[in-house]
Amino acid sequence: MNITEIYKLYSKNYLVDTDTRKIRENTLFFALKGDNFNGNKFASEAIKKGASFAIIDEEEYHNNKTTILVKNVLETLQDLARYHRKQLKATIIALTGSNGKTTTKELINVVLSKKYNTKATKGNLNNHIGVPLTLLSFTPDEEMGIVEMGANHQKEIEFLCSIANPDYGYITNFGKAHLEGFGGVEGVIKGKSELYNYLIKNNKTAFINSDDELQVQKTNNCNTIHFNSSIKLIDASPFVKLSFNSNIITTNLIGSYNYNNIAVAITIGNYFKVLDVDIQSAIEKYTPTNNRSQIINKESNYIILDAYNANPSSMKVALENFARLESKFKTVILGDMFELGSSAEIEHQYIVDLADSFNFENTFYVGENFHKTTTKNKKLISFSELEDFIKKNPLENQKILIKGSRGMGLERILNFID
Repeated sequence: MNITEIYKLYSKNYLVDTDTRKIRENTLFFALKGDNFNGNKFASEAIKKGASFAIIDEEEYHNNKTTILVKNVLETLQDLARYHRKQLKATIIALTGSNGKTTTKELINVVLSKKYNTKATKGNLNNHIGVPLTLLSFTPDEEMGIVEMGANHQKEIEFLCSIANPDYGYITNFGKAHLEGFGGVEGVIKGKSELYNYLIKNNKTAFINSDDELQVQKTNNCNTIHFNSSIKLIDASPFVKLSFNSNIITTNLIGSYNYNNIAVAITIGNYFKVLDVDIQSAIEKYTPTNNRSQIINKESNYIILDAYNANPSSMKVALENFARLESKFKTVILGDMFELGSSAEIEHQYIVDLADSFNFENTFYVGENFHKTTTKNKKLISFSELEDFIKKNPLENQKILIKGSRGMGLERILNFID
């Protein structure tokens, strides 16, 4: 069965899934394989739960009624998404970057949804599987689509662009993320810039911050839309407050580092003719979730939970912002940063030196990488050590910053802070 025939089956309901635990009626089940699982083995279960067909690539699981045998399930999923994209009339905005992708995506989405039927990447479905699934979640009713693209090596963004075929693009920043896979900061810049290269090659358009010289340089031959010049930062202690077109926006986002994320959402809203009052309303009502700069008020402690992910660039701005907050009683809990390769030792020591320089009342470094650093403050090699220490030494009346890579799971410490 070729991709056109599979598309006819898909377009009856516009439903696909790769997880039998989430199967919906009349969905197409794609039996993906990974290091520790083989989706082909679950094809019959998917059908029993309501899937109309299961796309498989191992003949022993094939029957002529409910399975479709293909050469490679993942490639078929990607090809189906690519084919679907060609049928969509929706305007697609792609975004990538080292920090702030998800917050930016959500801000753009809430702004554009004030005027358009809009859909965006859910969660962090932003890789070679997530982007196809995102596109296949779009129906012909969508007018705008926001597609987040993540990458940890060269040519990945280029490949994702070949599937999503974006009309517009935006790169949040070039930072110290995934250094191991990209081969250093220059590799990050090269890899992320594949989005701009795609836009240039296909005569599409980039949104850029005119104050970022590197962004200006990388979009030299591209159609560009610059940030609205009327957008001005007023305050960020702790919540970002800004003005645009004589309007004042008071947000639920902390830290001046979120200014650019808000500014591009405003700029995109203006460009697509969303009313100023609607832009203001959308941004003021947006509250971050999922461990991203969440404000949590406990009985005696005020917590900034930013434990969804971390790299040296995001750690630096989070610490600098936290240091500016008014309070003598501050505690920082930092967890290891992953995927730094040979740069891990020097980057962790840099963060330790920076955090130590602020002389917070309490500073805790958690993880094997931080344990190798030199510091005057507390080092704990594992989360369990942190848990034991906090249980024996309760934190009281503190402003607390919690930040670390996803794999550290530092949000668990909330269970032991009152």
